[in-house]
Amino acid sequence: MQSIFGTDGIRGIYDKEITYSLAYKVGYALAVIIKINNPILIGRDTRISGEILFEALSRGIEEAGKEFVYLGICPTPAIPFLIKKEKFSSGIMISASHNPPEYNGIKIFDNNGEKIKKDFETQIELIMKGGNNNKIFTNKNKSISKKKDLLNIYSQGLIDTMGDENLKGMKIILDTCYGSATTCAESIFKLLGANVKVINNAKDGLKINLNCGSTCLDPLNQAIKENDADMGFSFDGDADRVIGVDSKGNILDGDHILFLWGRELLEEKLLTNNTIISTKMANLGFEKTWNDIGGILYRTEVGDKFIFEAIKEKKALLGGEQSGHILSKINNFCGDGILTALQISKYCKKKNISLKSWLNSSFLPYPQKLTNIHLSFDFKNLNNSYKNSIFETIENFSNIKNDDCRIYIRPSGTEPVLRVLVEAKDQKEVNYLSTKITTELRTKIYKLSSYL
Repeated sequence: MQSIFGTDGIRGIYDKEITYSLAYKVGYALAVIIKINNPILIGRDTRISGEILFEALSRGIEEAGKEFVYLGICPTPAIPFLIKKEKFSSGIMISASHNPPEYNGIKIFDNNGEKIKKDFETQIELIMKGGNNNKIFTNKNKSISKKKDLLNIYSQGLIDTMGDENLKGMKIILDTCYGSATTCAESIFKLLGANVKVINNAKDGLKINLNCGSTCLDPLNQAIKENDADMGFSFDGDADRVIGVDSKGNILDGDHILFLWGRELLEEKLLTNNTIISTKMANLGFEKTWNDIGGILYRTEVGDKFIFEAIKEKKALLGGEQSGHILSKINNFCGDGILTALQISKYCKKKNISLKSWLNSSFLPYPQKLTNIHLSFDFKNLNNSYKNSIFETIENFSNIKNDDCRIYIRPSGTEPVLRVLVEAKDQKEVNYLSTKITTELRTKIYKLSSYL
């Protein structure tokens, strides 16, 4: 049985890879495995399919004799926060993060509020494979009262991370991208005293992540200019990641967040072995400048679960991805876009500095080009012969590197694409290598597709 789990839970197009039947079986299997009698916490983002998948998951849980509490639409990080604080036995977030509306996914957390490990995933798949949980309901489940006070507890937890600091006098734009951040981001920033304007703030699952949010910064840029704002923050669909923009449209991505935040911790002598954790996607300019100021950058494979594992191994206090998924000790290393935006705002206020000035003090990025090669097949399901053929080509290109050039190619764990990252000190070299590599890979993939 091919694993249904990718780099961040289960994900795919609704009613194709992510079905009612699959969700029911996942809910049932999780409830069978969990030995703690406390309820399972369930939340979702705004996608239309989320309500249907909630129904399936909850029926599976009930069939296995367990209880659940439905949080409704919420940020993903609310689930692990509340698991720990309110002693839930586990948690499920129904979301496909930054993916388009037609996608959905299932993220599972254990009783410690951590994303489940590989052996837990294997247990779920074994129970699903057993075939004893095929009873599928078609009628609506009984009404479950949503626990709105739980979302308030999460929001207050974020406010508490600010200590005695506030955001008075700061003019901030938030792009909640029609997703999970619509539930609480605006109120949190306002309660802290910021002058806030929010765009794309309707709970609209048909628009989630479309031409907005952390993967499309144009609306945020426009709103910052029109409102003469100090800065802005753009979240993804489930609010576990964020990208910032300063008053002049310069981008504060995850690499810059890690560098600037990490430098503050470095100066305070709070970083274990001066180490921060990132992935193989992190900019080479970031790594070199971090090394120059006495820091160590430890790289992992792409995916927050790999970052989390490295954080625990290295006893690090900070890690994250270029995409804006940041893990810090503040909230037990759960990626939280709203928390990250608050911390960046807090540092600017404490230092009495604009985000523009602070970002100007960051590293100079090497030119990068990331190209997505779309696949007509699921890479995980390829036979070993085809996989090896593609990996051989990838390895040949990956060996074209030196101190000022880096190539990283990987199949996405969440979408049917092959991601090609080319990075060098010179933009012309980046463009040349990117064209050469993507052309050859597309040719090879096209030939393989004809045999599938």
